[in-house]
Amino acid sequence: MVLALTVCGLVVALVVVGLFVFGLRRRLIQRSGGTFDCSLRWDVPEDGDLSGKGWSYGVARYNGDRIEWYRVFSYAPRPRRVLERSAIEVAGRRAPEGEEELALLSDAVILACLHRGTRLELAMSEDALTGFLAWLEAAPPGQRVNVA
Repeated sequence: MVLALTVCGLVVALVVVGLFVFGLRRRLIQRSGGTFDCSLRWDVPEDGDLSGKGWSYGVARYNGDRIEWYRVFSYAPRPRRVLERSAIEVAGRRAPEGEEELALLSDAVILACLHRGTRLELAMSEDALTGFLAWLEAAPPGQRVNVA
């Protein structure tokens, strides 16, 4: 009986510590400001798959001429993807369709992009999209920015 209670106590303690570390990590990412909720789908097929598969929920952070994208459900201290402003080409935008509506946040807008030849999609709120497009267009003089 004592062993069972000890094991249960350890499991509960591990869950609490795990949740605390998730919260602490997100707080550290957001500490420098310039963050927004952003789902990412990397290496999107040409046919425009609308099944809702491949989306990962995350937090994106502006860092100079880069966007750093962190997965929400990860303990990694480093960003999963880094997108350079000069390498991002916007191909279009659309509303979520089909099963994507279930996989993304309710107010999401999907932005189709190319980054160094890789097709990707970013899903974010309308406000975050406005800020993202303004950041893209605010590139220093002499940098090529492709916004469709």
